[in-house]
Amino acid sequence: MSAGHSEKPVASPCIDICQLDERQVCIGCGRSLREITDWSRASTARRLEICAAAVLRLRQAPGRPLQ
Repeated sequence: MSAGHSEKPVASPCIDICQLDERQVCIGCGRSLREITDWSRASTARRLEICAAAVLRLRQAPGRPLQ
């Protein structure tokens, strides 16, 4: 990172539907319980990884239409 350049913060994917399924994955945002608890101290790169994994989980969730 160059001087004077700051990383743009990654917004939480939380949509205030905070309920875990049987796999301990939030049905609202798609994050695992571990990812939710790690979020506040995760680096920008890790937050981007968490968001990408959450999107995939939501798309592959049983009973959800494919998007």
